[in-house]
Amino acid sequence: MYQIDLRGKNALVFGVANEHSIAWSIARLLKEAGANLILAYQNERFGRRVSNLVSSMDNVSLVECDVSKDESIQGTFETIKDSFGKLDIVVHSVAYAGREDLQGNFSETDRENFAMSLDISAYSLISILRYAGPMMEDGGSVIAMTFHASEKVYPGYNVMGTAKAALENIVRQLSSEFGKDDIRVNAISAGPLETLAARGISGFPDMKHVHAERAPLKRNITHDEVGKVGLFLCSDLSSGVTGSVIYVDAGFNIMAI
Repeated sequence: MYQIDLRGKNALVFGVANEHSIAWSIARLLKEAGANLILAYQNERFGRRVSNLVSSMDNVSLVECDVSKDESIQGTFETIKDSFGKLDIVVHSVAYAGREDLQGNFSETDRENFAMSLDISAYSLISILRYAGPMMEDGGSVIAMTFHASEKVYPGYNVMGTAKAALENIVRQLSSEFGKDDIRVNAISAGPLETLAARGISGFPDMKHVHAERAPLKRNITHDEVGKVGLFLCSDLSSGVTGSVIYVDAGFNIMAI
C-alpha cells in the first residue's frame, strides 16, 4: 500500500481559526504525514486561538499575516524563507464577507464590501503565490477552498458565490502560469460544513439538510473527508493533477434536482 510521507516537506497553511476550520482538517493530516507545519494567522486574537490549538504539537511554527495587505504577505514570506529556506505546500483557506452581505438581496451588496470580499477571498491567492512561487524551488502543491455556489445560486451566499467563481478562475490561471515550475494549483469544493464562517450564512441549516437529502450518498460530508482529499493533493499521488476543482460533497453537484 502506498503510504503518504511528507517528511522534509514545508507546508504553509492559511485560514486556521479553530478546531472546526477546514484548514485545520488539512493541516492536522499534513502534520501526521510528517510535514513541517507553518500556520499563518490573521491577527493577535486568532494567533492566541491557533497557539492553543497546537500547544501539544512539536515543530509547528506560527506567523502573522494579513492577506489584505501585500506588505504583510511579503513580510510573512521573508520570515518563512529565513527560517525554512523553501516551501513545498501552500493551503489557501481564506474568505471574507460582511454578515450583512450574506443575507437579503444580492443587488444590495455594498460596493466597498464587494471589493473587500473579492480581495480577501480571491485576489489574496494571487498575491500569496507571487511570493510562494519562487520559494517552491523543487515544485510543489497549492490548494484553495471553494464552494458549489461558484456555479449555482445559493440564496444567502450572495457575494461569496461571486468570490468563489473568481477564485476558481484564478486557480486555472495560476496553474497555467506556474506549471512550468512543476507547481500544481488546485481547488477543493467542499459541501456545507460547520465552521466559524458558516455561522454567518443565512439559511445554512437548510443548506445542510438539502445536501444530505439530495446527494447520492444521502448524507453530509465530514471535515476529515475534506482533509484527506487535501492530503492527496499535497502528495505525489496527485502529481498529474493541476487546474482542477475536486468536489467533496457526497456527490451533490452532479444532481439536477
